[in-house]
Order: sequence, then C-alpha cells, then structure tokens
Amino acid sequence: MKRIGIIVVAGWIAGLAGCRTVPETSEAKAVKSAEVIEAIAAFKAKDPGIAVYFKESAGYAVLPKVFKAGLWVGGAGGTGEVYQADNHIGYCRLSQATLGFSFGGEFFREIIFFQSPRDLDKFRTGEFTFSAQATAVALEAGAAAKADYKDGMAVFIMTDKGLMVDASIGGQKFTYIDKQP
Repeated sequence: MKRIGIIVVAGWIAGLAGCRTVPETSEAKAVKSAEVIEAIAAFKAKDPGIAVYFKESAGYAVLPKVFKAGLWVGGAGGTGEVYQADNHIGYCRLSQATLGFSFGGEFFREIIFFQSPRDLDKFRTGEFTFSAQATAVALEAGAAAKADYKDGMAVFIMTDKGLMVDASIGGQKFTYIDKQP
C-alpha cells in the first residue's frame, strides 16, 4: 500500500513539473489575473491588516491556487503572478516536495511579500528557495499585525478546502519568468 501511494504521489509531482509558469493564451492570462485579484481580495477580507504589506513591501508574489497532496511523500504546486509595487512584472511557479507523514490533500493560497528591492530581485533570479524551516503565517483575523519579515520576506497562507494531516519536512522552489509586453 505504501509503495502504491509513493508511485501515485511521484506521478502527481511529475505532472506538476510539466505545468507552465506563464499562461499560454490571452484568455488563460486573464483567468490567472482574475484569480490573483480574487485571492488578494480574500486575504484583505480575512484580515484587513494585511493591506500594510501591499502598501509598504517592494513587491509580492500571489499564488491563488496551490494544491498539496501526500501519502508518506508529498508535493505541492501552483502558479501565480509577481508584482513590483502594484505593477504586474512576471509569473511564478511553486514546486514543493516533502518526506514524512503526510496524508490527504488541500488547496491553499499563498502570498509572499518582499521587504526590499534586493529581496524581490533574489526571487526573480531563481535563486529563491524556502527551506523546511521557513515559516508562513496562516491568515486569520489579526494575524498580519503580529507577523514580520524574516530573511526579507513575509509569507501568508490561506487554506481554501481539503483535509491534510502533515508532519513532513520539505522546501518550496520557485521559478520566475518576466511578463512579456
């Protein structure tokens, strides 16, 4: 049973690797932008205090729909848009692999705020990876007021749906591609 779970999750992770960072058509780009706008509105509705991060950060990446699944080993993936101030400058893709006790699946949204232009540039160069020790704030009312930047970034997560039991370790890797005119 464990072997079947590993094979299924490995196949799922391989499928995520084939996901494109940049939507291929203008319609797909419009859908992604609408999802990002909706995700930002949902974060602001859940905790209005997060608005200060949008105002004061050098930039941010919004991943409106990330799927995470696991059965002993797991993975997560999703795509989003990157902003410098309030200007859409590019697209990003998250890939994550974990090892440890994981069971289930969930959808979540993630926003990464970059404290300085240097932190945003680090993300854009592709040298940006979250370690297993990186922490994200699960957004609840008032959470943004207690959060702070760590290593030049502040990360907020909002779970949408699903059920996941997770006691695993792993990291998130990001791919960035500039927006084409």
